[in-house]
Amino acid sequence: MARWARSCVSPVAPVAALLSLIAISASAGQAPSSGESSSDHLLETTVNRYCVSCHNDRTRTAGLTLGNVDSTDVAAQAPVLEKVLHKLRAGEMPPAGRLGPDAGTTANLVAWLETALDGVAADRPNPGAPAIHRLNRAEYGNAVRDLLGLDLDHARDLPADDSGYGFDNIGDVLTVSPLHIEKYIAAARRVSRQAVGTLAPRPVVERYSTPRGTVDEAIGRLPPHERGGTLFHHYFAFDAEYVVRVRVRGRRAPGMPAPKLDVRVDGRRARLFDADFDGQEAEQGTRNFEVRLPVSAGDHEIAAGFLTELAHSETGGAADTNDFSVDYVLVEGPYDPTGAGDTASRRRIFICRPATVQDEAPCARRIMSSLARRAYRRPVTTADIDPLMGLFAIGRSDGAAFEAGIEMALSGVLVSPNFLFRAPDTPDGGQPGTVYRLSDIDLASRLSFFLWSSIPDEELLHLAETGQLSDPGVRAEQVARMLADPKAVSLVENFGGQWLHLRNVADWMPDPERFDEFDDSLRYAFQRETELFLEHLIRDDGRVLDLIDADYTFLNERLAGFYGIDGVEGGYFRRVSLAGSARAGILTQGSVLMVTSYPTRTSPVLRGKWVLENLLGAPPPPPPADVPALADSAEASAGSLREALEQHRANPACAVCHARLDPIGFALENFDAVGTFRTEDDGVPVETSGALPDGTLVDGPQGLRDVLLARRDEFVEALADRLLTYALGRGLESYDRPAVRDIRRQVESGGGRFSALVEAIVDSVPFRLRRIPSS
Repeated sequence: MARWARSCVSPVAPVAALLSLIAISASAGQAPSSGESSSDHLLETTVNRYCVSCHNDRTRTAGLTLGNVDSTDVAAQAPVLEKVLHKLRAGEMPPAGRLGPDAGTTANLVAWLETALDGVAADRPNPGAPAIHRLNRAEYGNAVRDLLGLDLDHARDLPADDSGYGFDNIGDVLTVSPLHIEKYIAAARRVSRQAVGTLAPRPVVERYSTPRGTVDEAIGRLPPHERGGTLFHHYFAFDAEYVVRVRVRGRRAPGMPAPKLDVRVDGRRARLFDADFDGQEAEQGTRNFEVRLPVSAGDHEIAAGFLTELAHSETGGAADTNDFSVDYVLVEGPYDPTGAGDTASRRRIFICRPATVQDEAPCARRIMSSLARRAYRRPVTTADIDPLMGLFAIGRSDGAAFEAGIEMALSGVLVSPNFLFRAPDTPDGGQPGTVYRLSDIDLASRLSFFLWSSIPDEELLHLAETGQLSDPGVRAEQVARMLADPKAVSLVENFGGQWLHLRNVADWMPDPERFDEFDDSLRYAFQRETELFLEHLIRDDGRVLDLIDADYTFLNERLAGFYGIDGVEGGYFRRVSLAGSARAGILTQGSVLMVTSYPTRTSPVLRGKWVLENLLGAPPPPPPADVPALADSAEASAGSLREALEQHRANPACAVCHARLDPIGFALENFDAVGTFRTEDDGVPVETSGALPDGTLVDGPQGLRDVLLARRDEFVEALADRLLTYALGRGLESYDRPAVRDIRRQVESGGGRFSALVEAIVDSVPFRLRRIPSS
């Protein structure tokens, strides 16, 4: 995206000039009478009059010819006509000064194209042929969690996943290398040992770092009375004693009492320290505090923070404030272990216990059949279980315990292609190109990985095994249940995190000299605000248009103060009204504003491109490599940046796309590179107005919201495009556009609710059907 802000666009980029003489023109020149829209051959009439002078077999402007369009054979020309329809609906062409049809003719042609293309799709459905899908890192971790009750961080175990079409769950790019195989084997051994409890009980140290807050900040996940700390989950492999060591940094203000460091396990206080420094520690400003305590095996929540009642003196002055924060926490152990304990993982695994040696094999087969059914996401056969029983025998050999055999067999499950890959069954005798309906078993997996990024739970798998999931009513009930489940937070983390670029927030580094108010606590608040907003939209089944114009958001005291909103106290996040504020929807949230800027300044081009790409589904073509960069003076201020971009647009080659990008980006110039609201920059008033190529005025954030709401069909289709891409794990093609339009219509009839969007996707042709790929 960065190249966009430093270069212009080719005037003949593919499709960009597609209908340079077709769409509505607000420019000079007499438009034809709307009477031509009643022609029996509207497509040919319009194309021959306005298009073929450029898009013919000889000139092939933008690499496209429309000289042979034929309304009697829409199916053969569907890919090209989908591009025509997209440009017409967006009103992107013709360029200023070119003659085009009147509004009535354009509307009639859009309606005709939609009807004709959707009719072809209904007669000849093409759901695509997705590639075999390897579980990505997030899906692997969630599947292990839901299978074994073991929530581990697999970032250190597995390679990072490649992305395609904006997401890291795209089958075509989820390749398998020798490194992947090696890492999957190692991860399977680690997981199976921790789940079964056969890890060697040797002490290890794990570190948990935390963003540091400033003087009066509280990290929102801590109890409301604590500040400047951290909270995390840690898996304890044994019933044993462990040491929790907290590294603290800060200085006590003169005349202030020593701060109280509160260390908790599962919400219960483990130790309250007088966190005072003396001697060399006082000079260095850091000190370690540790507590040794018994902990039962399993997953536990660890929290460390400072009590707020001792943060200020009675005067309340800035100089009379203790400034302490938790730097990191170390968990060491186990010491003096007494056993593997009764963990959730062991309860899930050991559904039987052999009383004698003769009972071991039947019990092991029962255990592995249960685990393999969930892991493979389908009923299992003898052919599935026999190899696992061979591994059980190997692990059980040489006098090892029954658990050792189960551990070995479980590792076999976790490296099996049946677990690591999703590949729908193909009907026997099916020929390449045949379209077939997914089985209930495959539909259950597609549904669970879409909404949970994980395997089906027992209820969903049972419905699939009994053939009930193909019933539309049952399917709708499952969608509602799954969206209400806490596991639906995966939609926020994995879909929202990539669609809205939230994953970039953690690594974004605004210039500390220009934005000295920005710190890690604010970074955390930016991300948490947007995550909670999306969670609310999903959980409470909000309007999808709330993404554009919601008059509320989720703030804690730190972020509310940064936004200039009064009445919010404490570190926890809560819903807050934005009435009277310039903010609304996701476009004015700090996370989005920051990741669409440069570290030193805003970028109207980056912001404009982000809106076109993510909210309107109309990304500009990539710029050629040999175009000039913006002048360095553009770094100085908002005023000089506008001047530089105006000079840039003076070049007709650059104006083709910057005329679309810049007015949208400038509408957000009231917010600087970290989202602070401003009315002037370096003493110069910030200008937020501009005009789109069709003459539509855009003035400030409210003006941009008005434009997006006026183009709500494009927005809903763009959102459906992104969510359907994520749900299918493949990029969309021209033959998917009718499904996207149908989803948009179903969202409208469903009151614009998020659940209506998800249900429409789940009921769509690409989601429920599949084409057998050509060999």
